[in-house]
Amino acid sequence: MLPLATSLDGRRFTLQAPLHDLALRVGAYAVLETEDGAVFGQVTSLAPTVVDGPDVALGGAGEAQGTDLRTRVLLRLAQGEGVVLAGEAKPFHDAIVRPAEPGEVESELEEGTLSRGSLEIGELLLAPGVPLRLHARGFGRHTFLCGQSGSGKTYSLGLLLERLLVDTSLRIVVLDPNSDYVRLAEKRADVDPDVATRYEASTRGLIVRSAGDGGGERLRLRFAELDPAAQAAVLRLDPIDDRVEYAELLALVETSKQAELGSLFRLAMEGGDEAKGIGLRARNLRLDQWAVWAGSDPGSLVEELEEGDWRCLVVDLGSLGSPEEQALTAEAVLGTLWRNRAAREPVLIVIDEAHNVCPQSPANALMALSTEHAVAIAGEGRKFGLYLLVSTQRPQKVHENVLSQCDNLILMRMNSEADLRSIAETFSFVPWSLLAQAVTLAQGEALVAGKLFSHPAFARFGRRVSEEGGGDVPADWA
Repeated sequence: MLPLATSLDGRRFTLQAPLHDLALRVGAYAVLETEDGAVFGQVTSLAPTVVDGPDVALGGAGEAQGTDLRTRVLLRLAQGEGVVLAGEAKPFHDAIVRPAEPGEVESELEEGTLSRGSLEIGELLLAPGVPLRLHARGFGRHTFLCGQSGSGKTYSLGLLLERLLVDTSLRIVVLDPNSDYVRLAEKRADVDPDVATRYEASTRGLIVRSAGDGGGERLRLRFAELDPAAQAAVLRLDPIDDRVEYAELLALVETSKQAELGSLFRLAMEGGDEAKGIGLRARNLRLDQWAVWAGSDPGSLVEELEEGDWRCLVVDLGSLGSPEEQALTAEAVLGTLWRNRAAREPVLIVIDEAHNVCPQSPANALMALSTEHAVAIAGEGRKFGLYLLVSTQRPQKVHENVLSQCDNLILMRMNSEADLRSIAETFSFVPWSLLAQAVTLAQGEALVAGKLFSHPAFARFGRRVSEEGGGDVPADWA
């Protein structure tokens, strides 16, 4: 039996093929030999099935006695569906189907309208040796990157950042909770010299801000530069329940805008009872021990975001000592970018471990504020040039109003069917048959769908130029 395909509209087709030596795969490319010429397509689903075949006469004793013994043959087939990617959109019937050779895939992608991209991130998983180039303009839509621990998510995100730095002029802000991208400007020793030279030129405007010993280069914030809601959240003040202290705080900040945190709260202790209440709150919460405050060091992260001459700003949240400081810093970044949105300067905002920055159920007031700003950017940020790249291991823990606005999906290995079903509901434009393949993906492999590529495609990420930060704890104890 021949593998055959039929299409009623020239855009989608159904197919059947014998299970024996089946060469077609879900997500792979195929050539369909129609009467009007070859058509290039992609198989989107395949499932084994058994169907009734023809009746066959049996010989032997029954035939010798004049009895017509017959039986029905059962055919074991693979049945599925696919989409036409290139070729004239005309209906066809019983077209011979065969797997496309890598050379044919590359030719179709280059000659057609399928490869307008400029960001080469690796190769097509199901067409080895054929480069996969993402559409750079696709990052003008919000992107969701998801993969379980060990899938290669961190490495792959680093590669995406490298390609964006080299091949675009888009400004990038990275919220880095695990210090994974702090070495983004450091080249690997085994990188080709020409590649290394080009990459070095592209990273001259890359700045990393980490908590440290002091100085103008460290990650730092000034209390007076925060939004009033963030100031109150740091002190755990509610504008209604703590209305007197809240109003006193606003008055203190208004009268001492240039004061750093220590002098601000010393001023509070010298004031009336309401002001002293604010000072006592700060003391009891040990706010003076937070490493994120600028103190006597010049400048601040807010000032740098608003006025700094940077191309890529990596905010090393992992260098901060407490979750509260990390939450405050994330909120300060998102709040500042949203507050200055009228500048309409394109910025890609990368939120790694997004379930800690814009969770579905915020654990405290600071997380609620950062979630509120992430939702606002997801909903309205594109018209101001603010684009999100949200990364996580647990999609169900990220706020639904952030994920629902993402037009791009990069899905790496996921073993949880509940998580995959959640992704399927949000990214309904991707066939479930392709999403379900996530359980079979190896490290560094992914399904790419949305505005980044002309069709959902399986990719294998290539090698990075820069060194990785962070890293797993060594397992030499085993």
